Amino acid sequence: MKEGDMLKISVPGSTANLGPGFDSVGLALGKYLTLEVKQADNFVFIPMTEDVKGIPTNESNLIAQIALKVASLYNRQLPQCEVKVWSDIPMARGVGSSAAAIIAGIELANQLCDLNLSEDEKLRFASLEEGHPDNVGASLYGGLVIGLHEQNQTELVRLTEVEVDCVLVIPKYEVLTSDARNVLPQMLTYKSAVEASAVSNMLVAGLLSNNWNLVGKMMQKDLLHQPYRSELIPEIQLVQEKVKKFGAYGSALSGAGPTVISFVEKGQGEELASYLSNEFVNCQVEHVAIDLQGCRVEQIQRVK
Repeated sequence: MKEGDMLKISVPGSTANLGPGFDSVGLALGKYLTLEVKQADNFVFIPMTEDVKGIPTNESNLIAQIALKVASLYNRQLPQCEVKVWSDIPMARGVGSSAAAIIAGIELANQLCDLNLSEDEKLRFASLEEGHPDNVGASLYGGLVIGLHEQNQTELVRLTEVEVDCVLVIPKYEVLTSDARNVLPQMLTYKSAVEASAVSNMLVAGLLSNNWNLVGKMMQKDLLHQPYRSELIPEIQLVQEKVKKFGAYGSALSGAGPTVISFVEKGQGEELASYLSNEFVNCQVEHVAIDLQGCRVEQIQRVK
C-alpha cells in the first residue's frame, strides 16, 4: 500500500453450531466488520459505529494483536497505520464478532506485509486462534461451512447453495463464550455420545441435501450444548415455540448465544421477523441475508 492510498477490508459475521453441529458448522451472515486502513505515524483504531465504540484504540486491539502475531510469524514488521472501524455485528451476542476480528487481523497483516497467504493458511491460523473452524471459516469463505480442527490440521468443506431465509432474535444482554462453556458437561455417556453423533450426522445430511425441514428437526434434538445453555438463555425455548407455530423450519442458539437464529422458507424472512418482533418486544429482531463472498479486500488508490 502506497502512502496516501487506502485499504478496505470487509468481513462478515457468522452463526455457528446450528444446534448439533457444535464447533463444526458455521454460516456467514450479512452483518459486517469493515476496516479502512491508511499509513500513519502511529497504530490507532478509530471506532465509527455504536457496536465498536468501546474497542481499544491502540495495539491492544484484537485486530492489531492478530495482525502483529501473523507478521511476526513471517518475520515481518507490521507498518504503522490508522484504522477506521465500522461494524453492525453486536459483540458478545453469538454472531461471530471475535471471529470476524481475527479474520480482519490476518488479512490486515497479509496485505500490509505482502504475505500472499493462501486461504488454507488463513483458515489454519484463524482456527488455531479461535479453537474451532466454524465461525472463522464462515467469515473467511462465506456461505455455509463444515469443518474439523485438530492439533496438526484443519479441514473444511464449503457450501454455497443455501436456500433459506434467516431471522435473528438478539437479546439485550451479553453472554461471554467462557460463561457459556462453563455450563457444559465434562463428558457424556457412550450411549448419549452415539445419539448426539447421529443427530449431528443427520443435520449435515439435511444441509447437504438442502432439506431444511430435516435440519429444523435436528436443531431441536441437539444433545451437545443447547440443553445446558438454555438456563442462561431462556429465549431459545420461547423462540422455538413461536417459530414452530409460524410454520418455519426451526431455531437454534447462534454460537454461544444469547442470539437465537431461525430459518424459514426463502422469501418469508421479513414476515417471520415481523411476527417475532411482536412477540419479543425487548429484543432486536431482524431478517438478515446470508453472505456468500466471505472476507473481501479493496485497494483504493489516492486521486492525483
